[in-house]
Amino acid sequence: MLEIMKPEEFAQVYSLMEESFPIDEFRPFHEQKQLLQNKDYCIYVLHHPDTVRAFLAVWQFDDFTYIEHFAVAPALRGLGTGSMILKEAARIFKKQLCLEVELPQTDIARRRIEFYKRNGFVLNSYPYMQPPVSSGRKEIPLMIMTAKEAVSEERFENIKSALYRKVYRVYTKSAV
Repeated sequence: MLEIMKPEEFAQVYSLMEESFPIDEFRPFHEQKQLLQNKDYCIYVLHHPDTVRAFLAVWQFDDFTYIEHFAVAPALRGLGTGSMILKEAARIFKKQLCLEVELPQTDIARRRIEFYKRNGFVLNSYPYMQPPVSSGRKEIPLMIMTAKEAVSEERFENIKSALYRKVYRVYTKSAV
């Protein structure tokens, strides 16, 4: 059962984030923690038994919920934990879910995409570049997956624009 993260659990979440994502896909500790002050950002955790064993970091938008980070502790991977969390997320968040994935150029990226497909997500083929999440981080070519159905190019551009403005704080038209 997912629960809203308690502030004292942030270090555990961040440790799992460091273990699960390339450095260019998350912010330095103090910047990531600062996001908790944003009313549209929230981290949900799964405890097992009393330790954070998985988390889901989400941003709320008017018409969709963006899963920025989602990770399960290595010991619980392959046991259905991730699928259970995505089902619960679909129940909790009534708006369309979307997330970013790496391009399907490696075995692990292809397996991750297939995992999301098995859990009701669709890969949208429109070009997408994740802006740097922080100073000193690199932009990353990624793809957007959306729950239940693919989106039109217009809807994709709206999602991308919203992510650029709120999550990545890219405001100039030329950067979008």
